[in-house]
Amino acid sequence: MLTLRQSPFDLFDRLDQQLSQQLSQQLQGSERLPAAEVHETPEAYEVVLELPGVDKDAINVRATDRTLVISAERRTQRVVPEAEASASGDQPSPLLSEFHYGTWSRSFRFPAVIDRDQLQARYRDGLLTVKAPKTQKVTTVRVNVEA
Repeated sequence: MLTLRQSPFDLFDRLDQQLSQQLSQQLQGSERLPAAEVHETPEAYEVVLELPGVDKDAINVRATDRTLVISAERRTQRVVPEAEASASGDQPSPLLSEFHYGTWSRSFRFPAVIDRDQLQARYRDGLLTVKAPKTQKVTTVRVNVEA
């Protein structure tokens, strides 16, 4: 007979994983944020987002010294009644649609300063890859104090 012993900490870990999965599913169901992967090399950070069905022109990438902000919009197709669709050649309204349309925004804060001038973004096959090189230079601003 095989007996497995689990510590109470294993149970807590499993509970934490289950709660995280449920929370993730609830967030995806309500906001539909794209899945992301963040990689770090000694020279740069690389963020990869799944953006199927998003037009390249609807993607916006911005950055500050340590933060990368990515926003996009997935636009709906033009919906027309079936009678008009056959005459114009457009697609008729769907009977069922589970596609999610709308705008969203995600931000990623990094521990090291990134070089905003050297950001690179590539969108191919529904994946957006943004490479943010690390830098040692920090932007500072001098403010004059008035009397």
